[in-house]
Amino acid sequence: MKKALSLILALILVLSLAACGSSGGKEDPDASAQQEETTTFIMGIDPEYPPFSYLDANGDYSGFDVEICRAACEKLGWNLEVFGVNWDDKLVQLDAGECDCIWSGMTILDSMKESGYVLSAPYYDNTQVLLVKDGSGFTSSADLAGKDVAVQLGTSGEALLNGDLSDLAATFNSVVTCDSFLKCFTELDGGAVDAVFVDLPVATSYAAENDGFVILNENLGAEQYGIAFRSGDAELCAAIEGAVAELVADGTYAEIAEKYPDIVNNLLFLN
Repeated sequence: MKKALSLILALILVLSLAACGSSGGKEDPDASAQQEETTTFIMGIDPEYPPFSYLDANGDYSGFDVEICRAACEKLGWNLEVFGVNWDDKLVQLDAGECDCIWSGMTILDSMKESGYVLSAPYYDNTQVLLVKDGSGFTSSADLAGKDVAVQLGTSGEALLNGDLSDLAATFNSVVTCDSFLKCFTELDGGAVDAVFVDLPVATSYAAENDGFVILNENLGAEQYGIAFRSGDAELCAAIEGAVAELVADGTYAEIAEKYPDIVNNLLFLN
């Protein structure tokens, strides 16, 4: 009888300990909620747009815009994912939820505002230029009459050649569209086109890293860069802008900008 009683008491003790262990192993509801609340912010970029966004030698996304976004997400306690968009379809991909913003040397256009996109304050002053081969003899856009000029699809440069600069485009033999600036430059290097119509910082970066190219001393279109969010994402835009303002205030923004001397003088938050 005593032996049976001892077995019963031992069984009760084991069950009690198991219950305690089970209770101790339960997830803290508050901790779970905190984990679920961690925001993942997906940044949409053109992965071939130095110095603002590109793949570095290690195959990682880098560039001024990427570094600023990463630092802003750290301020906010968010996880960052970088998503390479097809630039011509960037707004379609944004609307589809493939990314949370387009932040990659993106020109602020009135048509985007009219379509309801939420746009950040401008952060960079840009101009459009023509890149040609060194020794080509071209000194201005007028010299390219009857010649072939390449431009990237979906860019403000393409929009200018179809709009305000359509008279200039009409003097060219053809306007060749490519889905990336690198392809435009490849066409120029191979002699398929005579010039590339391109953003100044991109042309400057390419000419600095590749011999045999020069930028014509003629600014063909003034514009400003900003960040685009979906309609209704004003709070998200404000959160990012607030974090960037903190980066400006604590000097982090300037430290990052120093790595990109070709663009630092045109950054509106520093000048």
